[in-house]
Amino acid sequence: MHSLHELQATFATAILERDSSRIGWSVCGDNQQDRLAVYIGNMYHNLREALRAVYPVVDRLVGEQFFDHAANRYVRENPSQSGDIQRFGHRFPSFLASFPPAASLSYLADTATLEWLVHEAFHAADHDPLSFSELSNLAGAECSTLRFRLHPACRLFASSFPVLKIWEVNQPEAKSDERVDASAGCDWLLVRRIGFAVDIQPLHAAEFAMMHALREGQTVDDAYELALRQDPAFALGVFIERRILDSTIVGFEL
Repeated sequence: MHSLHELQATFATAILERDSSRIGWSVCGDNQQDRLAVYIGNMYHNLREALRAVYPVVDRLVGEQFFDHAANRYVRENPSQSGDIQRFGHRFPSFLASFPPAASLSYLADTATLEWLVHEAFHAADHDPLSFSELSNLAGAECSTLRFRLHPACRLFASSFPVLKIWEVNQPEAKSDERVDASAGCDWLLVRRIGFAVDIQPLHAAEFAMMHALREGQTVDDAYELALRQDPAFALGVFIERRILDSTIVGFEL
């Protein structure tokens, strides 16, 4: 006699491995295989479509058949660990990076990463903007030791490929079939939600270095030093003012 836990674990394994013979002994009645196949088909279909909703550019780049094949492999090798289906696809970019059939598409994993960051930013928490008056009482010496906090809906991404251009020309509203040279250069990107829309903003190397250091919890002084290595003319005051005004920086601590 099998326990309920054993039955549930075996059932889940059978569904993931698409092998209804594993649990035929546990299902009563006629047409056992047909009835179990319904569970298998529905689960794979639903999870494939969840991935397709998050990764429409990847789907367009590789085509439906390739995407379905990759998604089926991903579902089997990365079973969902959360009751929230919105979190299911977070390993898909790293999966594509090591997926043998995608080996010739060197830009695909980074494109998928950008799509996941767009998805994350859309669902991230909101935050009130930072008021300049909150900074006005700080002494100059204190300002250098500030640790600014970025908005929870901000994401940063550095890619060796022109992923923003790849993303743009594969949007539904794109009016051309423009081809993108994957070797045309790299991108430093800020992905953030503004209202109910996600915006992708290209950054200069210095601004990306500054923002990345702040996100990692470094002080203004230390982050500024990293930015200056990229651009000796980097204007710290202009950066801080702009990023407070556009709500990229929403808090600080000493």
